[in-house]
Amino acid sequence: MEKQSIDQLKNICSQVRRDCLRMVHAVQSGHPGAALGLTEYFVALYFKEMEHNSNFDMDGKGEDLFFLSNGHVSALWYSVLARTGYFSTDELGTFRKINSRLQGHPATEEGLPGVRIASGSLGQGLSVAIGAAQTKKLNQDDKLVYVMMGDGEQQEGQIWEAAMYASHHKVDNLIAAIDYNGQQIDGPTAKVMDLKNLKAKYEAFGWEVIEIEKGNDIAAVLKGIASAKALTGNGKPVMILLYTEMGYGVDFMVGTHKWHGVAPNDEQLENALGQLEETLGDY
Repeated sequence: MEKQSIDQLKNICSQVRRDCLRMVHAVQSGHPGAALGLTEYFVALYFKEMEHNSNFDMDGKGEDLFFLSNGHVSALWYSVLARTGYFSTDELGTFRKINSRLQGHPATEEGLPGVRIASGSLGQGLSVAIGAAQTKKLNQDDKLVYVMMGDGEQQEGQIWEAAMYASHHKVDNLIAAIDYNGQQIDGPTAKVMDLKNLKAKYEAFGWEVIEIEKGNDIAAVLKGIASAKALTGNGKPVMILLYTEMGYGVDFMVGTHKWHGVAPNDEQLENALGQLEETLGDY
């Protein structure tokens, strides 16, 4: 796939945010906050950094793989998959509707191209990604495995068993990332269950850790992913701490957990779309 320039990627981000908002508004259901905050990272991966094939094959041999652990940001993933050719953008209009392949949390039963596991039960994605990365090693496949998690998800015990396992087994073809927005469904992570120093935690578990302090700056995100890729193959798994703002791009949604799982009404949608340029054409 053609690699995009910084300006092109910014335009794509604006369109993807429009897609996410329109999708959750249409059914008055979904999770717009983190989807808006993670847009730059997903766009950077799928339009620039990952070697992937939209002619979807479940095995994914000879290509980079991506797994979404915090499956509630499905609207974002669906938009990016559609915009990179996995399926028609027209199908975005079926989001969360009966018999749609675009379920509220991604699933494999519907056979949606790009989706390799059901996700949304938090804590599981890292384990799956580790297994896929080890499979690539066994198959002498030199491509990488990526996984995205939420910061509230780090409160799950399975995460830390997986973190210990990946380091012990030198799973160094893995790049994990945490959406470090400081928010979860019930409030700020610092109040719900403080994560303290995640960087120190993962380093203590034997990981290489990259911090992207400007997770909503596409240039900074690209630089951070490149740094993470440069650390692979050296005997340690790699973690990206991605500092984002929940609801980024829409002034009344930024920085609050209140938009974690709430859809905008008609007036709010009009306001939000007025802040986001239509660049690729709405579905």
